[in-house]
Amino acid sequence: MCVCDFCIYFGSMKFGLLLALLSHIYVGWRTYRLLPFPIWAKWLTVCVMLMALLSLVWLFVRNFQGAYHPTLDTILYNVGTSWTIVFLYLLLAFLLLDAGILLHLIPKQWGINSARSAIVVFGSVACLLAYGFVHYHSKERVALQLTTSKPLPRRLKLVMMSDVHLGYHIGKEEFSQWVNLINSEHPDLILIAGDIVDINLAPIRRQHLAEEFRRLKAPVYACYGNHEHFNPIHEVDQFYAEAGIHTLNDTVAQVLGINLVGRDDRSTGHRATLHSLMNGLDKKRFTLLIDHQPFHLEQAEREGVDFQFSGHTHKGQVWPISLITNAIYEKHHGEHRRGNTRYYISSGIGIWGGKFRIGTSSEYVVLTLSPAQSHQSK
Repeated sequence: MCVCDFCIYFGSMKFGLLLALLSHIYVGWRTYRLLPFPIWAKWLTVCVMLMALLSLVWLFVRNFQGAYHPTLDTILYNVGTSWTIVFLYLLLAFLLLDAGILLHLIPKQWGINSARSAIVVFGSVACLLAYGFVHYHSKERVALQLTTSKPLPRRLKLVMMSDVHLGYHIGKEEFSQWVNLINSEHPDLILIAGDIVDINLAPIRRQHLAEEFRRLKAPVYACYGNHEHFNPIHEVDQFYAEAGIHTLNDTVAQVLGINLVGRDDRSTGHRATLHSLMNGLDKKRFTLLIDHQPFHLEQAEREGVDFQFSGHTHKGQVWPISLITNAIYEKHHGEHRRGNTRYYISSGIGIWGGKFRIGTSSEYVVLTLSPAQSHQSK
């Protein structure tokens, strides 16, 4: 990173922090003005909001210090990360309310000490979040069918997923259900495109989640995501080994007659080039690439990759963040094609933070890879 890039990065970070601070001040001020409560109750509500925000800050400080308490940190994580989604929709609701008042579509008195407006604002946000919570727990099965002219031993069934985010909020009980779901597909191979770990390995080890991975009834291959690098990478490797996960960290494997290529996450800044990984591979074999972040999709096309599976975007996780991810990435979700290379960008089976999916879905992908008839008959 050059000095110019360094300044741009920290300049944008400062702007983002300032914008977040001003937005929180606005939501706190509008909440205080809107609620038809006594002054002490107004201040209490604003203080609860502030504590929800600070709980996330406190958690990050504790993680940085290496501290861990299973109950306290789980509460801090769930409260703090859920607040970010609650805050987003309160911000949108207050902006709509104030826009309506400015445009004389809503009476001005409805913006101050108004029980009617308070019920509409907080009630609509609560209903939306309730829907998002229920919808998150419904896992969408995405079925893909691919036929290749390249030789395969037989028709193969692959289950692919990304962004598992095991840790404080996704634990043994929930992950066990996903394991059962995957096993019911009877796959030949399981691929995970990064972010198996959320932000801390401690709750994963405490819940013995490596044992749950061992229940999967097919070989598991995974690449790193950016969240793996929030932890000492040798500890992540140790967990993967205990879980029976084959790590494709800038490495290649030949499995079931196909080339599996896995890249380290781009956030490291020093990963191997895709060209170097593809150099020497037998390109007569079907080549499947797993790369956590779906940037520079043209590289896979240029190197003759047949199929790339990525995640990371979460498809924004909730609307309207999905509009931002759609603007950032060439493809932020779903099937894509460049030349002879096919892609699938997953919204992820898990989630970061609060368990809400609004305008997006949690998903896993079932890919059926079939040889062309001419090869199948040989």
